[in-house]
Amino acid sequence: MADSSAPAPTRLGALLARAGLDWFLLALAAVVALAYAWPTLGSPASPVPWKLVTTTGVALVFFFYGLKLSFAQLRAGLRNWRLHTLVQLATFGLFPVLALLVRPLFGGGPSDLLWPSLFFLCALPSTVSTSVVMVSIAGGNLPAAIFNASVSSLLGIVLTPLLTSLVLRTGTDAQHLGGLATQLLWQVVLPVGAGIALNSRLGPLADRHRTALRIFDQVTILLIVFTAFSDSFAEGIFRSYQPASVLALGAGLAGLYLLVFGLVWGLGRALRFSRADKIVAVFCGSKKSLVHGSVMASLLFPAAATGLILLPLMLYHSVQIVLASSMAQWLGRQPPEAAVAETRAPAAGR
Repeated sequence: MADSSAPAPTRLGALLARAGLDWFLLALAAVVALAYAWPTLGSPASPVPWKLVTTTGVALVFFFYGLKLSFAQLRAGLRNWRLHTLVQLATFGLFPVLALLVRPLFGGGPSDLLWPSLFFLCALPSTVSTSVVMVSIAGGNLPAAIFNASVSSLLGIVLTPLLTSLVLRTGTDAQHLGGLATQLLWQVVLPVGAGIALNSRLGPLADRHRTALRIFDQVTILLIVFTAFSDSFAEGIFRSYQPASVLALGAGLAGLYLLVFGLVWGLGRALRFSRADKIVAVFCGSKKSLVHGSVMASLLFPAAATGLILLPLMLYHSVQIVLASSMAQWLGRQPPEAAVAETRAPAAGR
């Protein structure tokens, strides 16, 4: 009996991992369900000091992120400037342009907040850990992936609020901008800077506890999502949305991911990048960071609207993990001779 039951969880875990469905995606769904069932638990009326908890968690997340960055890694990656330019232009240029192009498709009513949430998603930086892992699985240029994902996150500290404020006009008077700059300074910039400064001393410690730090990141995101959706459900933000609308939004975001993936791959071929560099371009240039999105949404938008602002990002996060996992595994299974043939001729012979 023990023998027959033991392999089942292993097979199930392997199947979920192959589909990109890990515990974090399930936990995201669970905290949204909890917020729906018990919105007062995560609201400002709760006796739990959620604001203090999430603010402290965010500062620690970015401190640990900086702790894993070394000046040596950043210096080593500077040489491949064409690849870096393509990745950053895709992240902070191509995505926002695509969002602007579909703006006429969103009318009034419920979509008044839907398109701003889509543009906010498109203004975010790339992920770090997920991008690097996918590039590694696909057989890409790993040092370049580490460099681009890291630089994208650093640029996002400035470019995401700048793009969002310019296009969405989120009440950005001088007083608001001053408060936003102060929050970014204390919660993001200073913790990242302190982490980078301490990398030489504490970097090895962060590497040894990489798994624990990743779990801490994810738990912090779950708390931010829970409190954001609690506020949104309490205010009735989602009353105008039907399940079919959410499914349609998810399908549209899957199309967005595939479109960007295809465009960046085509640009990489036109620029005659090596296969390893094309892999970096598509995986680093097509992702969006849930960490940065959760933090920036809480800083840029009213608390009650944050849940709706995060909805496309959460859907895109799920889509990018599932699709990128499948694509990375497929690319990683390609034989070396197929990779060589791709760079020399249209026909891939064995």
